[in-house]
Amino acid sequence: MGDCEKDYHLDYELQLITNMTTELETQLSMEADIEARAALKTYLGGIFTDYAHDVDLSFYDVEGDFPRLHHESHIMDANQSKYTLFIPVRRYMHLAVANVVENTEVSLRDDELCENATLFQAVGDTLSSHRTGLFTSRLLMDIREGVDQQFNVNLFMANCASAIVLDTLGSGVKDIIVFVSGFATDFAIRDSAYHFDYTPIIKTDRIILENSEELCFAAAHFPSRDLPLPATRTVVQTQDPFVSEGATNPLWNVKVYSYLKDGTITECILGVTQPLRSGGLRVIKAQVYNNGSLVPTDTTVGVSVTLDWEPGLSHDVIL
Repeated sequence: MGDCEKDYHLDYELQLITNMTTELETQLSMEADIEARAALKTYLGGIFTDYAHDVDLSFYDVEGDFPRLHHESHIMDANQSKYTLFIPVRRYMHLAVANVVENTEVSLRDDELCENATLFQAVGDTLSSHRTGLFTSRLLMDIREGVDQQFNVNLFMANCASAIVLDTLGSGVKDIIVFVSGFATDFAIRDSAYHFDYTPIIKTDRIILENSEELCFAAAHFPSRDLPLPATRTVVQTQDPFVSEGATNPLWNVKVYSYLKDGTITECILGVTQPLRSGGLRVIKAQVYNNGSLVPTDTTVGVSVTLDWEPGLSHDVIL
């Protein structure tokens, strides 16, 4: 009877820890920014939310190759929910993932074995923004025989977002497109570790502003690389998980391409030395000039400008 089955209760709750409201109010505090701030808040509302549409639950052996022993999925449609499981008495490593089904750019892969379970981002030259806020959790469960047990499972955000607001008043540029890069390619759920297998280029979404000279772009994606821990300390304390000193070199970039009336293109690459962590939002504001160059209001953000930039050659390859 040592492996007899019994009902066990699991309470799932999404824990949203984010700086979204603070970042929007701090970086877009001017009267001219009111429309951009409101539009960004609406756009990001579907990313920074404690509401889960779907949840995927896997229970793994804690020995050998950690194979999956039990799996189920539910439509949650709430920020918290309770499920009753009927599984054998034993120890499990439990992984939970929320909001993957409607995220067209990210999928759950290789989850038959615990150590391989990964939130895998699509591969390509240019990717689109994540469409949902992704949440994950890992919990070692010791289910005992003859004991009524309840487990609380808190899911935390695995992706983040960046945005740029450009003041184009007087610049005369015809059009602008924006890309971001320097972010992780996938997320190992059991180890809570991000992988950087290559450097994906992510095209931002342009957010329409009806009555403003500002242009607004945003994208959701995995976090950037973080700063290494100081070699002489084992504990680092901070009051805010989204505040950090800058790195020596940029950790991620914003690439802005301004199309001018004379047919030329100006490329501006903004280098950000502060890490962008899971659950975080970074908003950059900049002024655009008539030659397509721009200057960020944040002096810690570096910028390199290439006037009359020429895109690389492209052609169809016959296979």
